[in-house]
Amino acid sequence: MDVLAPAFEPGTAVPAYRLLRPARAQSPLVLASPHSGRTYPPAFLAAARLDAHSIRRSEDSFVDLLFDFAPDLGVPLLAAEFPRAYCDANREPWELDPAMFDAPLPAWVNSQSPRVGAGLGTIARVVASGEPIYRRKLPFAEAEARIRNCWQPYHAALAALIQETRAEFGCCLVIDCHSMPSLGAEPGSPPDMVLGDAHGTAAAPRAVRLIEEALIDLGYRVQRNDPYAGGYVTRHYGRPREGVHVIQLEIARALYMDEERILPHDGMDRLRADMMRLIARLQRQDWSFLR
Repeated sequence: MDVLAPAFEPGTAVPAYRLLRPARAQSPLVLASPHSGRTYPPAFLAAARLDAHSIRRSEDSFVDLLFDFAPDLGVPLLAAEFPRAYCDANREPWELDPAMFDAPLPAWVNSQSPRVGAGLGTIARVVASGEPIYRRKLPFAEAEARIRNCWQPYHAALAALIQETRAEFGCCLVIDCHSMPSLGAEPGSPPDMVLGDAHGTAAAPRAVRLIEEALIDLGYRVQRNDPYAGGYVTRHYGRPREGVHVIQLEIARALYMDEERILPHDGMDRLRADMMRLIARLQRQDWSFLR
């Protein structure tokens, strides 16, 4: 099992994504993993004030591996290869923090969003734990290259996958797969999974309920939209009236990995098997109500 964080050979380009296709799609389901990329360009690591291990805390580590069985069940899986700290595919394409750059940004850049204010725009200023990433300010050309070479190809692939799925089945249900840090500080029993549908606007309520029931039947504690209601992918592509439904699935990392060492533990095999049961169950569902 590939669990390392490979670096690029000098002079090579950042691969945008990996698309695992079934021999034939069996349903309108599409799986996506925009934050599990772990291929780090040496120039990016050299420009960082943090070590590689600290930067990796921004990953939704190994989520792509939890779902890499999908093509065997007739479901495509799209996974970003570039890391979230390098370019975030779950943001608008041009959410940028002016304080990060060595010259004024173009007027059309979105520099006022809450994500930018938190340091977590398309090009993140900080890692998930809040530490600044870079030693010095960046040229805008660097952000532009990452967005054009990573963000845009990933979203072109996702949009094409949605379009072809909708054309074949009359609808499309994207499960946007993520992981979340342990919420042990929360009162009561923290959730194992959080389903986000942008508070009922990105997917048919029945679709959310079916996934929720399947996860509960597998023994998991499930919440909706709290604390994660869905990011750019959920809100941008989720258009139920057009037959496109998107649900963000957040999985507690403690279920399958050592969060400090960033390594899978024994729970990963069990969780992967449960996710296989989940997708197999969803594959047997009649999704005609999504059209």
